[in-house]
Amino acid sequence: MKSPASRFLIRWFVSSLGLWIAAGFLRSSINYGDSVWAIVIAGLVLALINMVIKPVLVIFSLPAIVITLGLFMVVINGLTVYLASILYSPLEISSFWAAIVAGMIIGLVNYLVTAILEDVS
Repeated sequence: MKSPASRFLIRWFVSSLGLWIAAGFLRSSINYGDSVWAIVIAGLVLALINMVIKPVLVIFSLPAIVITLGLFMVVINGLTVYLASILYSPLEISSFWAAIVAGMIIGLVNYLVTAILEDVS
């Protein structure tokens, strides 16, 4: 089993990679000033939000998640991305809808990287 530190580093890398890919797809809605460091630090902020705040959001919104058969998780992912843009100002997201799409892209990247890493180990 991987140590908590290595799991967090992987989560940080995946968050940064997902943000970078989402910014590429949503160039008109996500701005990071074309700085690699802005993406890396925004990925750190997003990883910390996903580690600390997201579980609380999931618990409080559990009825909505159950009623929508899990689709409300898309809104929660978008909310975490939007919150990361509020907390880290070099990452600018124009609207909540762009944050939801970015959250879906980051989730897809997370799924793909996790599937690849599990096949390797």
